[in-house]
Amino acid sequence: MAARGGKTEPPDQVQQNQLLCERVRKELRCQRLYTQYSVNPLHRVHTITKKPMSWHDNIEEPADDKFLNIFHQAALEPTKKYAEPQTESQEIGWNTTPLIPVDRTDRRLYFPRRRSEITK
Repeated sequence: MAARGGKTEPPDQVQQNQLLCERVRKELRCQRLYTQYSVNPLHRVHTITKKPMSWHDNIEEPADDKFLNIFHQAALEPTKKYAEPQTESQEIGWNTTPLIPVDRTDRRLYFPRRRSEITK
């Protein structure tokens, strides 16, 4: 316990060891070890141009197909990525295919402008 004068006694080695063990236990409980890293497909990656004279940028490495697929999937527009809209804003304009195929020879649904001020 602390003395009335505000002075505290330094903890002995047994108490220091107990405090240290408790601290290590709490830190290990909250820490997670990640060994497999991947690219977030939802985050756009901004590429930076390479330096032409650096030797490590000119080393030819084989392309990683899994990484390239993830990278190209992240760059697609939402209609190609998802089967359904993910937000309320995406619902507007999600279906862009016309309900009736456009037939320009059918005069019932196709009304081209025949005369205008420019063509007179």
